[in-house]
Amino acid sequence: MESTSLNELADRLLVSAGEEHSRRAAATVHGGRHHSLRQTVIALTAGAQLSEHESPGEATLQVLRGAVRLTADSGEWTGRPGELVVIPPERHGLTADEDSAVLLTVVKDA
Repeated sequence: MESTSLNELADRLLVSAGEEHSRRAAATVHGGRHHSLRQTVIALTAGAQLSEHESPGEATLQVLRGAVRLTADSGEWTGRPGELVVIPPERHGLTADEDSAVLLTVVKDA
């Protein structure tokens, strides 16, 4: 059985994000090319963004640290630690309002 401390990973990725030009860092917790389910922890420093993009399948976003805004044509959602949102199946973007870490869970379309 594999186990990962999301808190420790979020802390490490936030340090890495602070050192990156893009102001973000990520690590896959589960999944990859041979899996339908993929879970990725993404860390963004305050003001960093994931620009508008399409979703590759059903997805949720859980905030581990900080505060983020998910924007889409259907509206905007602001999340804080412990909150989770189902990402709409449309173009969307993510902005970190403060240093933040999120858990992105995606089920890739077959």
